[in-house]
This record gives sequence, structure tokens and C-alpha cells, in this order.
Amino acid sequence: MKRQTNDKLIRLFVILFFAALFAMVITLANRGWKAGVGIRDGIGTEYETAFVVDVLEDKTVEDPQIEGRLRGSKLLELEIRTGRYAGQTVEVPNYFSAMYSVDVKSGDTVSVRIDTTADGYFTVSVYNYNRVPLIIGMFALFCLALIAIGGWQGLRALLGLLFTFVCIVWILLPLVLQGWPPIPLTVAIVGVTAAVGFYLLGGWQPKTLGALLGALCGVAAAAILGHLATQLVHVSAYQMDESEGLLLARYDTGLQISGLLLSGILIAAQGAVMDTSMSIASAMAELREKRPDIGFAELFRSGMVIGRDTTGTMANTLVLAFAGSSLNMMVLIFSYRVSFLQLMNTDFIAVEVVRAVAGSLGIIFTVPCVAAITASLLSRKK
Repeated sequence: MKRQTNDKLIRLFVILFFAALFAMVITLANRGWKAGVGIRDGIGTEYETAFVVDVLEDKTVEDPQIEGRLRGSKLLELEIRTGRYAGQTVEVPNYFSAMYSVDVKSGDTVSVRIDTTADGYFTVSVYNYNRVPLIIGMFALFCLALIAIGGWQGLRALLGLLFTFVCIVWILLPLVLQGWPPIPLTVAIVGVTAAVGFYLLGGWQPKTLGALLGALCGVAAAAILGHLATQLVHVSAYQMDESEGLLLARYDTGLQISGLLLSGILIAAQGAVMDTSMSIASAMAELREKRPDIGFAELFRSGMVIGRDTTGTMANTLVLAFAGSSLNMMVLIFSYRVSFLQLMNTDFIAVEVVRAVAGSLGIIFTVPCVAAITASLLSRKK
């Protein structure tokens, strides 16, 4: 009894220590960095929420050439709800076009842009729909569904997801913008988040340790293969759609652009690799539980059989995820009726192929690594 109490105290001390260390890392990573600062000395641009009091004038018509779009303008009476101008009522023209169509009615809330000049004069324009409540509601629904169906395991998975999100948003992004090299930083983030995620799901036991080590091997394989592919195919973040904006951001920060493509590949591959490794390790652990006499060789073969069944679906998931996120661009390229040779030599296709192939190969190499490591851990005598 006393030993159990001591073990719990030690575990609590370790958790508190790492929690304090994590908080310190976040504080240091964000020191001197403020996102979204658009106001200096009362001058600049800010984004706030406004309430649509009334539609004073409606001069819109349906666009005869583009389905579901309006042309013209509406004159809105808005009451600013947040920020330093909260409570003020303004009349704002809201213009419609094929590219811009924020159609609101009385009683809606919108996101507005407020520009303030040096003499204190400010202008308000409609920026977009106020999507914050809906996004929060969708995330809350996801959390409730995950906990309702997954129980305690769902709650642990949610904690792991939140930890990963915090690491990416409040550690990875600020440090990258401060000039830290993206690739080693991403590798560290992937390793830490994978370790915490697996620990939350199953604690430190052979199956989670095997899944973790196998997943790290798979991510390392994706990193190596992705690096080789980018060198051979001659692609980098400079060939991505966001390259122009990144170049502009580089002048105000210490951003190193060249490693961002490979960093994105590692982050995208991590989820599928962790899924594959945990599926294999869990099945092998269950097999070991049912057959305590099973040896390394048979466990390894079983893990490979399980892995072959999951590899195809996971690789398809990764490839289809890349294709789905780039569907609009693919439709645009094919609308130009380009030749096969021209299509294969476009930067966009080269980048997407490198992403999909590197991530899929990471999944494939995860299978033997997880099977071997987990079989070795499970077949040891207790």
C-alpha cells in the first residue's frame, strides 16, 4: 500500500514537472511575438464583430452567368459589438461580385474591418460572415461525439489532439517565424506529440511503446524519402501557392522557407502513421494475450499480415486527402487542356506527388518497424 502511494506521488511529480516545463517552453517560444497586431498608436486595421440592425437599401440582382451569386450592393446599418468602437452604429455599403458575396440580413452578425487614420477618422467595411460561433459549435459536437462513443479513451484522444494543436500553434509556428530551422523543429514536435498521444491512450506498455517507436521510424522514413524526392524533383516551398506571401513575410521575420514543404509532409504523415502503428500493435497485443506461448517469429508474421491489410487503406487516405485539398487547382489545370508532359512538369503536380508519395512510403515502412519492435517487446518473458 505504501509503495503504491509512493508510485502515485512520483507519477504526479513527473506530470507536474513536465507540465511546468511545457508551460515554460510555450512562454519562451512566444516571448516578443504577438500575432495579429494591426494597431499602433491608435492607427491601423482591426477586425471586430458587428450586428446587422437593418438592411437600409437592397440593389442586388442574381448573377445571370454564375450560379448562386449576386451582383450589386446593399446598404447595411451595423452596430459594432466588440473592440474600442463597441456600441457605435454605422452605415456600411456591402458590395457583391463573383468573388465576394457576404449576403446577410437583419439580425445577423458579421465580421467587419475597421481602418483608423492618424486624425482619428475610421471607416468600416464588411469583411466576412461571423463564423466563430459555428466553428466552436462544430468543435464542441466533435468533442461530445468522441467522448460519447470513445468513453475514457475518447477523452484521452481528445487531450492528445489538444496537446498536438497547442504544440503546433504556440510552439512550432512562433519559433519558425523567429528563424528556427523548420525541419528539426518539426521532427521534435512530431516526436513529442506522438509520445504524449500514445501515453494518453495506453500508458507505457509494450504495445504503446512498440507503436510509438514504429511510428517514429515511419515518420523518419517519410522525412528521408521526402528530402531525397525534393532534391531529385527540384521542388521546395518556393514552388508552393503561398510562396509569394511567405517571401513577403520573410522580410519582417526570420522565416526559413526552404524547409516548410518537408515539415508539412511530416505533420500530414504523422496522423496516418500513428493510426497504422497503433492498429498493428493493438492487434498483436491482443493476440499475445490470447496466446501467451506465441513467439517472436509468429508475432512478427501476424503483425505483417495485419499491416498489409491496413497499409492500402491508410495510403489511400493520405493520397485522397492531398487530392481533395487540391481539387480546385486540379480542375483549373485540366480546364486548360494541357498536355501530359506539361502537366507532369508543373510545380503544383510535382509538389503534390512528392507529398503523397513520401507520406505513403512512410506508412509502408511503418509496418515492418512496428511488427518487429512490438513482437520483440511482447515476446519477452514476463
